[in-house]
Amino acid sequence: MTLKEAVIVEGRYDKIKLRGIIDSPIIETNGFRVFSDREKLNLIRRIAAVRGILIFTDSDGAGLVIRRFLQGAVPKEQVKHGYIPQLTGKEKRKAQASKEGFLGVEGVRDEVIIDAIRRSGATILGEEKICDREITKADFYALGLTGIENAAKLRQALLRELHLPDYLSASAMLAALNCLYSFEELKEMVKKLGAVALSPDKK
Repeated sequence: MTLKEAVIVEGRYDKIKLRGIIDSPIIETNGFRVFSDREKLNLIRRIAAVRGILIFTDSDGAGLVIRRFLQGAVPKEQVKHGYIPQLTGKEKRKAQASKEGFLGVEGVRDEVIIDAIRRSGATILGEEKICDREITKADFYALGLTGIENAAKLRQALLRELHLPDYLSASAMLAALNCLYSFEELKEMVKKLGAVALSPDKK
């Protein structure tokens, strides 16, 4: 896959993993080091201004912190997000699983990464964007995921069902869902969960 955007990952094993899947610049944050590495951050900003970036961090707490930092450091319109599902397991090279027990970017199957990239809205040269219909805050309200007494519980149930990080806020969840699912897919999943009873006129 040839991407227009440069891809931002946490470490060198993530880079090695992605190098076998995509043809695009891949930049490591070296974990939290990017917080104090002004040269690296300035490089990311310059690249983002020219071609955009795709943030592709792990689905654990550390990955979220790095994602939020970069999101705040680069103009919103220059950033796209790739989310991998929160899957339990251990990378082969490690003696034990991570602190939270989830697989990182380096540990998931290629197909999972490819799907996450396609869902991210990244520009895949030679291919059209998969989905034009974005999920909106209004959709969240219509589906009962915001604006009602048990909305937070409903979102938590959906996050568990989709194996997404359970610490995502409503806004972060919206961004992740737009990377992973279409509106129609979301609507069907919510209905199956029994999270909300849609009236016949809600589409």
